[in-house]
Amino acid sequence: MTTTKQIVTFEQYLTYNDGTDTRYELERGELIPMSQPRGGHGEIMHFLERSFTAEIERLKLDWVACRAAIGVRVPQVGRRDTSRVPDVTVLPLSQWKNLRNREAVIELNEEPPLLVVEVVSAGTESRDHRAKRAEYNILGIPVYLLVDFLDFDQNGKAVDKRVTVLTLVEGFYDEAVYRGEEVIQIPTFSELKLTANQVINAGA
Repeated sequence: MTTTKQIVTFEQYLTYNDGTDTRYELERGELIPMSQPRGGHGEIMHFLERSFTAEIERLKLDWVACRAAIGVRVPQVGRRDTSRVPDVTVLPLSQWKNLRNREAVIELNEEPPLLVVEVVSAGTESRDHRAKRAEYNILGIPVYLLVDFLDFDQNGKAVDKRVTVLTLVEGFYDEAVYRGEEVIQIPTFSELKLTANQVINAGA
C-alpha cells in the first residue's frame, strides 16, 4: 500500500475528494489510500459486523456495529494530524446518530468507540499491531481486536494466524491471543462465543 506525498490538515482531509471512489486514512498529514477489502479481508469484516449486530439485538443494547464507516481522530504528532478508519467499529447508537449530519469522524473531545477491529492485510502488519495499538490506547478505546488471517505476509513469510484481543486496563492494553478452536473472550460481548478459526475463516 502506498501513500501520497501531499500533506493536508485534518480539515482538508474531511472534505478531500480526488474524483475517485478511493477512501483515505490520514497518517501524520499524509493521505493513505484504503484499498477495497477483497476476499477473506472483506468477509471477516462482514462476519464480525453481523456477529456483533446479532449480539447487540439479542441483548437489546443501544449500540451499533459499523463496517469501515466511522473515522477516529488521533492526537497530533508534531503539527500533523492522524485519523483512522477501523474495519469494524462498535459505538453507542446515540453517538452514531450524532454523526449522521456531519463527517463521520469521532473527535478528540468525544467519547471513544466501545470496540474497534482491524483485519491485518499484507503490508499493514506494523501499522495495525504497533502504530494503531498505541493510538487506540491513547484514545482510551476499551477493546481493540486484531485479526491475522493471511497465509503469508508481503515478504512470503508464513503468518501466525490468530485473533488478538487488547483490553484497556489502567491505561494500558492487556493482550490475549487466540488460535484454532480457542473461544475468543471479548469483554464488550462477554456472552458471544466465537472461536479464532470462526473469525479467521469468516464463519465458514
